[in-house]
Amino acid sequence: MKILQHFGEYCLLMARVFRKPDSWHMFFRQYAKEVEKQGLQSLPIVVIISVFIGAILTIQAKINTENPLLPTYTTGLLTRETLLLEFSSTILCLILAGKVGSNIASEIGTMRITEQIDAMEIMGVNSANYLILPKIIAFITMMPFLVIISITVGLIGGWGVGAFTDVITVADYVVGIQYAFNPYFIVYGLIKSVIFAYIITSLSSYYGYFARGGALEVGVASTNAVVNSNILILFGDLLLTKLLL
Repeated sequence: MKILQHFGEYCLLMARVFRKPDSWHMFFRQYAKEVEKQGLQSLPIVVIISVFIGAILTIQAKINTENPLLPTYTTGLLTRETLLLEFSSTILCLILAGKVGSNIASEIGTMRITEQIDAMEIMGVNSANYLILPKIIAFITMMPFLVIISITVGLIGGWGVGAFTDVITVADYVVGIQYAFNPYFIVYGLIKSVIFAYIITSLSSYYGYFARGGALEVGVASTNAVVNSNILILFGDLLLTKLLL
């Protein structure tokens, strides 16, 4: 019954969120702030993680494919497919759920317990629409760019292994990342990232919006937002993989 209660409250909240903004000027001003906060500020961690993951994947793939019967381009192929199909969409969203999701939940939760949201409601402002909609739209629009950057930087990280170590040659790596390339895998990753971006922002907003009590409850809301976002992302990954591939 607790799950049904949360689901009902979530649906009612989203019904309030996805309404025409009272002021488009205020919406776009908030949207610009959220693009900078959720998208641009997430860029450094995306780049750092992706370049190291690309390098690590290349080394591990090379170690596990040292077989004279396997072609030399197998390492680059495995690195590319792993980045396209899983890391730069699913795993990256799991990581960003910890950064973006906890930030949203704690921000909105703090506004709730300090009665700022109640003040908005008294003034006749649709607080759910004003606070949550710009966050959802901003992260949904920025997530595909973060995924593309992650894929690119990850492949560059793998190339760096070939360029600066003797693990694999650059020529073999480049042939591998070009071999039997399927452009649909990029589309598949982008579709997943957009859906996961919605899950992260909407669920985190829900837990923050309904936080009650004090600072401890804000921390609990932030934790619940990250944990449940990760669970739904993994479930969504399984479902979307079955549907789209």
